[in-house]
Amino acid sequence: MSHFSYKINKKDLKRLGTLKTPHGLLQTPFFMPIATRGAVKQITVEEIKTLGAEIILSNTYHLFQRPGLEILKKFKGLHTFMGWNRPILTDSGGYQVFSLSKMRKITDGGVRFQSEIDGHEIFLTPEIVIDIQLAIGSDIIMVLDECPSGTCNHETAENAVQRTITWATRSKEYFEKRMKQKRIPPAKRPLLFGIVQGSTFLDLRKHCVEELTKLNFDGYAIGGVAVGESSSDKQKIIKAIAPLLPADKPRYLMGLGKPEEIVFATQHGVDMFDCVIPTREARHGQLYVRTGPITKKSFYGTIKIGNEKYKYDKKPLDAKCTCYTCAYHSRSYLRHLFTINEGLAMRLATLHNLAFYLDLMREIRA
Repeated sequence: MSHFSYKINKKDLKRLGTLKTPHGLLQTPFFMPIATRGAVKQITVEEIKTLGAEIILSNTYHLFQRPGLEILKKFKGLHTFMGWNRPILTDSGGYQVFSLSKMRKITDGGVRFQSEIDGHEIFLTPEIVIDIQLAIGSDIIMVLDECPSGTCNHETAENAVQRTITWATRSKEYFEKRMKQKRIPPAKRPLLFGIVQGSTFLDLRKHCVEELTKLNFDGYAIGGVAVGESSSDKQKIIKAIAPLLPADKPRYLMGLGKPEEIVFATQHGVDMFDCVIPTREARHGQLYVRTGPITKKSFYGTIKIGNEKYKYDKKPLDAKCTCYTCAYHSRSYLRHLFTINEGLAMRLATLHNLAFYLDLMREIRA
């Protein structure tokens, strides 16, 4: 069964597509707001919908710890638990292999973590990660992978690639086994994505693509592009690897990025994005404003709303933005809220930055 249909603009080779999931259709390219632990920080599910987000991203490792599988199973998955009836993609925990490197040990069997919450041991295998995501009710399941640093040497990256391929093979076999056991028809199955690793070494990246495509995943992700690489290395990886991925499958760039990085990646055939930047920077008072169409090299700027120059500024953050924040509040008021450490400041800032990113994706699709 084909979950993804797309068309290519003959003039510039950019892709426009539709991705079918158990909880609805997705228009590609799209951006996923981050709901790591089952919530997009500072805003409600209804606000996320109002902004136009079609899908969110949550994290297997963190949801496994809290609320835990017992609660998720009682609610028959994360959708009901958090009140979100649209698609959910869950990262496998592979990023935590990188980010929690001081609290984990990697073996061929899986990864042993020491919980940062209470110190107890967590053992994740490719098979366990599949079962956790099935309990979450994920629409798009990511396989467990080893994400090496963007500054590691060739040998370290090669070992990570080989383990990633081995785990991907185990994941695919176990996933198919569970689908048969559960008797889930193809139309209602979650999608399973493989992840291309290899750090900055294109020979390893290409080898990983060759091996993963043999497994015929529903989609493919480019991982490890936001873990210490230079901007030029990121571009090199995207330009070289995205076109090698199957054209009839969705292509996902994990963890990237800045607005200009997203525009660049869509120009090279990437369909899916996620990043903490809009919500994280909103909480620190860095806000995004458009300065022109995306065809211009410099199409946006940022405002550090705490600066003195906004003290008397009556203008909205962005006169062309239609979000709640821009419709009802001035830069001066937002600066005031941040100055007094009012929680509303982060809510209004988050609403605006996510609106900026989601509007950007709408413009790219248009």
